[in-house]
Amino acid sequence: MIPYDLYRLLQCPTCHSCDLFVLDDGVHCAVCHSFYPRCEGYLDLMPRGIDFDYTSKYVSEEADLADELDYRELAPPLLAAGARNRTLLRLLQLRPTDIVLDNGCGTAKFAAWNADRVRLMVGSDPATLFADAAVAEVGLTKADSRRLPFADNSFDKSFSVDVLEHFPRNVIDDYLAETARVLKPGGRFLAFSNTSDPSSLQPIVNLSRRLGRLFVRLGVYDFQREARRKSDHIKALSTWKDVLDAMYQAGLRPVRIVFWNSVFTSFVEHVLMKLGEAAFGRQKTLQQIPEAEMQTTAEGTDREIRARQRIRGRLEKRGSMYYALFAVTLLMELDLWLFGHMRSGSYFIVVEKVADAANASDIEQFEKNSHSV
Repeated sequence: MIPYDLYRLLQCPTCHSCDLFVLDDGVHCAVCHSFYPRCEGYLDLMPRGIDFDYTSKYVSEEADLADELDYRELAPPLLAAGARNRTLLRLLQLRPTDIVLDNGCGTAKFAAWNADRVRLMVGSDPATLFADAAVAEVGLTKADSRRLPFADNSFDKSFSVDVLEHFPRNVIDDYLAETARVLKPGGRFLAFSNTSDPSSLQPIVNLSRRLGRLFVRLGVYDFQREARRKSDHIKALSTWKDVLDAMYQAGLRPVRIVFWNSVFTSFVEHVLMKLGEAAFGRQKTLQQIPEAEMQTTAEGTDREIRARQRIRGRLEKRGSMYYALFAVTLLMELDLWLFGHMRSGSYFIVVEKVADAANASDIEQFEKNSHSV
């Protein structure tokens, strides 16, 4: 879906002009004469003739990752993604009048889950691995977050989930500066990411991880797909002070913080969920598998994808499987309600666009006064 209102927000990402005209084939810039084609379900708004010094693996390896990510079908918001989404809604407080940007949207699942809550939901990502539901319900753009194709002060709110940890610091600075530029004054941005800061509850969390490693050694399951997904994590914002420094530098003032100490979540992700995937992802006999469906990815990844596909089929019926996983989602969310005030590596932060960046004393004062929920 490319909604008409999306065109009203655009500026040329190459020369920054808002002198654009729209034809059936796409968007044309009257100043630099760049052409941005209309593709199937999205606009290609990548800046022309600009070479960046950093490229995400999701762009450079997009074709290879397409099968592995199993991105086309969208499940309901459950488990870790469901807990993230419920927290996003609670902290960002989306309204029916809001114009919202999912900046670095990936499959755009969070945008699709919440598109009906706002006036216009826009998803932006340089890779086009968009879920089918997102193509149908979200205004999607192929764009680079260092040169967003949107005019100043276009959005009421923006969010990113599992994005910042992938970038080096200079890219994060450009990403946040562009996010601030396209937000309206007083507009809010929510980020979920993680640093390298240890949690005071880490010994409890590690119990689940050790149990998970035991099952891996026994050959019950593995973490191949998860390791692949996290293989490009840089965590350039390695400490909590780095996070605050970056936000203030971009002119974004922190207003709300919740930490995710994954006491319950770690047990679910390292033990409970993986045992379920091992059960649901058991291979069919070779005679039962059509040649066209033979997978080329690693065995552990294949097993996880099979499990997710089979579970998705059951979730569509909203029966006992759905409500069991919803209960597990609420269990994971308890980590936020019970321990959200205790600093850890994973965090939600809500920031507000202000006229000037605050100084170091403001950062220190905010750290002293900040509370989670």
